[in-house]
Amino acid sequence: MHMQWFGQHGIPFQLVVAYIPLIATITTTILSIVLARATLRYAETTDKSLALAREEFERQWSPELHVKLERISNRQTRIVVTNLARISVLLQMVQLRQLSMAVPALRSFMNEPLVGGCTWNEELGRHLFDCTGDDYDGQVAASVTFYASGRLYRTDWFRFQIEVSRGDILRLEPVNIAARRVQVLEDEELKQDLVADVVKAKAATA
Repeated sequence: MHMQWFGQHGIPFQLVVAYIPLIATITTTILSIVLARATLRYAETTDKSLALAREEFERQWSPELHVKLERISNRQTRIVVTNLARISVLLQMVQLRQLSMAVPALRSFMNEPLVGGCTWNEELGRHLFDCTGDDYDGQVAASVTFYASGRLYRTDWFRFQIEVSRGDILRLEPVNIAARRVQVLEDEELKQDLVADVVKAKAATA
C-alpha cells in the first residue's frame, strides 16, 4: 500500500530508501556540532572557574606581608608587620635604610612567628635615628625577610616620608605600598647579600 502511495505521487520508493542514510548523516552531523559547541562552552566555563579558584587560593595562601612605620611620639616609632595571607610565617629580619643608602642602616634579626591575619610590632627606639640622624627630611624604606612553608622570602621595600628635626620626629607618612610581591630567597643568596653589604659598608667608611 505504501509503495502504491509513493508511486501515485511520483516518488519512487527506492529513491526514498536511498536518501535515508544521507538524512541520518546530516542529522547526526548537526547534533554533533551542537554537542561540540555545548562542550566547548562547558570547557571554557570550567577553565574560568578553575582560574578564579586558583587565583583565590594563591591570594589567600601565598605569603604576603605589609610593612608600616608608625609615629608614636616625637621620639618614638614602631614597625608594624601584618600577615595578609592565611599561611603562617616566621619573621627573620627587619631592614631599614634611606633610599640613597646602598647598605641598610638597620638589620634586626629575630625568630618571631606570625599567624595569618595577625600583626607583629616592635618599637624601633634609636634604630630609626641611626638611619636618619637627628636632622633629616626625605624617604626611608623598610623590608622584612621571613620563612614560609620551608622557603625564605623577602618583601619589597615599603617607602615612607619622614621629617626629623633636632631629634624630634615631625612627620612620618607612607609613600606607597611595595611595587612587587614577596620574592623567594635561597639561604646562599641571603648570605651573599649580607657579605656584599658588609663590603659596601667598609668601603663607605674607609
